[in-house]
Amino acid sequence: MRSFLSLLSMLLFAFYAAAPAQCQNHPHQNRTPLRVGIVGLVHGHVQGFLEHSLHNPEIEIVGIAEPDQSLASQYAKQYGIDKGLLFPDLETMLTQSHPQAVLVYTNTYDHRRVVETCARRGVHVMMEKPLAVSLDDALSIEKAARAGNIQVLVNYETTWYASNRAAYDLVHEKALGEIRKVVVHDGHSGPKEISVAPEFLKWLTDPKLNGAGALFDFGCYGADLMTWLMDGQRPETVTAVTQQIKPNLYPQVDDEATIILTYPRAQAIVQASWNWPFDRKDMEVYGETGYVITVKRDDIWVSRAGGKEEQIAAKALPPPYDNSISFLKSVLVDGLKPDGPSSLETNITVTEILDAARRSAATGKTIHLPPSR
Repeated sequence: MRSFLSLLSMLLFAFYAAAPAQCQNHPHQNRTPLRVGIVGLVHGHVQGFLEHSLHNPEIEIVGIAEPDQSLASQYAKQYGIDKGLLFPDLETMLTQSHPQAVLVYTNTYDHRRVVETCARRGVHVMMEKPLAVSLDDALSIEKAARAGNIQVLVNYETTWYASNRAAYDLVHEKALGEIRKVVVHDGHSGPKEISVAPEFLKWLTDPKLNGAGALFDFGCYGADLMTWLMDGQRPETVTAVTQQIKPNLYPQVDDEATIILTYPRAQAIVQASWNWPFDRKDMEVYGETGYVITVKRDDIWVSRAGGKEEQIAAKALPPPYDNSISFLKSVLVDGLKPDGPSSLETNITVTEILDAARRSAATGKTIHLPPSR
């Protein structure tokens, strides 16, 4: 009996001694925090990041670059951030803090400059959606990323919705038949109406800094989801209509936008609005034999051939696909392939769609995309 217990002890010791080596490539086994810098504090999504991820053990905030030092001091006081982490510009922050990656909360127009600056130093980038204000900027970002051998990721809130992943899985399991129509609804009652911070509102309603109004602010979500559902396929045509329903509030940009995308065997309707009576981010995917409708973050309605409609709770997303920080770290540290809604490749197509939509709305014509870029 004693010899058996001794043998069991040796086996257990060997198992636990080997366990770390066996698991060293698991996305959550690397305990060293990723050194991260924050670039800009004028994007309202930075508040959500600071509230939920400032003390995330997967990262260490090593610097914050914000030219508006008054705004930077305001955030430092509100969230208890050491003022020694504040820098007046990106170059100084990169030189003194040496981050491995930066999280970008600038206006969209500045994304190209940030990526080009970081690429020269080999610093990876994750920015808030959308990627860029024009296809030219998107292609320049791609060129810089390749030259600097860096990852560029785009963070969408909807990427981390279990409901969207459930819809994607149903499509790719052929449970609904081939996609025929997708309708995406995104937006709220308007940035001014929901009282976004003044520094956010200022550039969000500037056609140069935001690219457009609701068209870019919320149209990007639908373009991103459709490109993902279609496995990166680019549409053949883009048609868009925009309106200024509230020109007294938004004199420079659209507040209502509808984009129609056509593919050889499918169509998408992207409805982006600052006029919804409530916040919404949902979509309807119709296939040959069934459909799925997402309900906020966690539920879906499904109907398949011959079956009745039923509401189902979507499966929880597994790490690191459940949040932007875990995903970023897994891509940079564990070599996870950056595909899907966050990838640079997907978001170049998203920007191509938005760029064409802006031209379509301005000219009243359907834009035919070239077979290749």
